[in-house]
Amino acid sequence: MRKLELHWKILIGMVLGILFGFLMTIFEWGPEFVQDWINPFGSIFVKLLKLIAIPLILASLVKGISDLKDISKFRNIGLRTIAIYIGTTVVAITIGLLLVNVLQPGNGISEETIAQLTETYSNDSGVTSKLEEASRQKDSGPLQFMEDMVPDNAFNALGDNSAMLQVIFFTIFLGISMLLIGEKKAKPLKKFFDALNDVVLKMVDLIMLTAPIAVFALLANVVVSSGDPDILLALLKYAGVVVLGLLLMIVFYSLVVATFTRYNPWTFLQKISPAQLLAFSTSSSAATLPVTMERVEEHIGVDKEISSFVLPVGATINMDGTSLYQGVAAVFIAQALGFDLTFGGQLTIVLTALLASIGSAAVPGAGMVMLVIVLEAIGFPADKLAIGLALIFAVDRPLDMLRTVVNITGDACVSMMVAKSVGKTIKPKVKNWDDNLEEVK
Repeated sequence: MRKLELHWKILIGMVLGILFGFLMTIFEWGPEFVQDWINPFGSIFVKLLKLIAIPLILASLVKGISDLKDISKFRNIGLRTIAIYIGTTVVAITIGLLLVNVLQPGNGISEETIAQLTETYSNDSGVTSKLEEASRQKDSGPLQFMEDMVPDNAFNALGDNSAMLQVIFFTIFLGISMLLIGEKKAKPLKKFFDALNDVVLKMVDLIMLTAPIAVFALLANVVVSSGDPDILLALLKYAGVVVLGLLLMIVFYSLVVATFTRYNPWTFLQKISPAQLLAFSTSSSAATLPVTMERVEEHIGVDKEISSFVLPVGATINMDGTSLYQGVAAVFIAQALGFDLTFGGQLTIVLTALLASIGSAAVPGAGMVMLVIVLEAIGFPADKLAIGLALIFAVDRPLDMLRTVVNITGDACVSMMVAKSVGKTIKPKVKNWDDNLEEVK
C-alpha cells in the first residue's frame, strides 16, 4: 500500500478538525471541552516548533555563512534578498489597493452593521492591545528598528522568539567573524554548529510526525472560538476581496517560479504545501519556519547557504500577505466610515505598509498593529481608530491564517530566486526521522 504523503495527512487533519469544531458548537459544553482537552495538543505542537526555531536559525545560518568561504558572496546574497523582498511586497500592496478600489467592499456596509461591530469589538482587549502597541511603535524614532536589531545581550535575544532580527544579527556577526579568523581556527566551532544543525533538523522530522493531530486540535479550537456567524456574513465581501488578493499573490509566485527558476509551479506548491498548511493552522511565520526550511532544502533543492539566510530574514521582514491585507483593510475602513482617501493617501499606504512590515513580529495578530500605523499615516481620525479595527476584528483570525500562508510561500519563492541567481540550487535529498535508526539499535 502506498504511503500517504505528509501534506495529505495534514489536510485530512485540518478537515476533520473543522468538522469536529462545528460539531462541538452544537453542544453547550462543546467549546469548553475543545479548549480544555483538544486545544492543548495544538498548543504543544506550536511550542515545539517555536522551541527549535532559534536553534535552527543559529545553527543553519552559521553553517551557511561559514561554508561560503568568501564574505563578498554573502554580501551579494544579502542585497539580492532584500531587493527581491521589497519588490514582492510592493506588488502585494499594489494588488490589494487595485482590488479594493475596483470592488469597493466598504460601500456595502450598513450603518446598523457598523454600530453592531463597534458595540461588540471596540472595547475588546484584542483591539485595545493592538492600539497600545501601535502607539508605542509610532512614538519611537525613525531609526529605532536599526537600534532594536542589535542585541545588548546575546543570550537574552536567543531566549526570545520575538527578537528574531536580533538573533539573525548576532548569528551573521558570529558567522562572519568565524570566516575572518580562518578555517583552521574556526573548525572546532564549525563542527559543533554542523552537528547542532543535523540534530535540530532531526527534531523537525520528529515533531512533524504529530502534525496531523496538531492541526486537528488547532482548527477545532479556531472553529469553536469564532465570532457571531451573522457578523461574519456581513463582512463576507471584505473578506472575499482579501482572499482574492491572496490567491492572486499565489498565482504571482507561481509565475515567478516558472519564469525565473524554470521550476514547475505545481510541483513547487506541492512540495511547500506541508509548510503552507501549518502556516494556516498556526498563523505564525516564526512557528512554521523550521518546516519551511526543511521543505525548501530537502524537497525543492535550495542550498543551505541560501535558505539559512533568506528564510529567517523573510520570516521577519517579508510579509506580502500581511502587506496586501494592509492596503485592503485601510481602504475598506475609509470607505465604510466615509473617510476621503486621495491618490496621495493611497501612495502613503504603499510606503507605510512596506516600512511597517520590516521588523514586525512574525506572530499571530501582528498585521493589526501594522494596520493602525498605516491608518495613522494617512491621517485617519484618532477617535475612530478603535471603530475601524472593530469593523474587521471579527474576521481577522481566519484572514490572518490565510495571509500567513502567502507570507511563507513568498519566502520560499524568494529563496528559490536567490539560489538560482547565484547558482546554489542542488539536487533534493529527503531525510526521514528514522534514517539513522540502525546505528542506535
